[in-house]
Amino acid sequence: MTGDISLLIVDDHPVVRDGLRGMFASAPGFTVLGEASDGVEAVERAAALDPDVILMDLRMPGGGGVDAIRELTRAGARAKVLVLTTYDTDSDTLPAIEAGATGYLLKDAPRDELFTAVRAAAEGRTVLSPAVASRLVSAVRAPKSPPNEPLSAREREVLTLVARGTSNREIARELFISEATVKTHLTHLYAKLGVNDRAAAVATAYQRGILR
Repeated sequence: MTGDISLLIVDDHPVVRDGLRGMFASAPGFTVLGEASDGVEAVERAAALDPDVILMDLRMPGGGGVDAIRELTRAGARAKVLVLTTYDTDSDTLPAIEAGATGYLLKDAPRDELFTAVRAAAEGRTVLSPAVASRLVSAVRAPKSPPNEPLSAREREVLTLVARGTSNREIARELFISEATVKTHLTHLYAKLGVNDRAAAVATAYQRGILR
């Protein structure tokens, strides 16, 4: 991208805001448009200033960062949000990323790493500190607890036939429905059982007492 990258700095600590402003003011290629002390003010300032990147703290009295990110995403804000916080717990990182943050760095990141992250965020690239990336990978790989939503009567019929080794075509013929409908029922019951294939569906169904 051409020209300076414009920034909005959001943090409830004036000393932190001053430090960040000074850091970016001394580096070529950046312009700090303004500051905000909480999430609510951040949304207002973002609408007024239209920055390229918002450096967003998470835990702030008067309006947290995750709610602000969610609101900016909902409003279709052009700015990319780069979280800059002290916290790297799952309860902070995952909601921020899910809300729409482009990146997530910790405040102890070296200044050159921060500059690189802001440039990457401005281009729409995801930036994650190693600790946060590791947590996200672990969360994605962690087995999800199976949902408790019950199967419909038709889904139970399909599952029973699957357990007998019946093919989709044979299930469709037996239940007088199309193969496409069989596949739809399978997709739904997989989701409800928290599985990805026929074998796992049958095993889980026996384990949970759905099939006997």
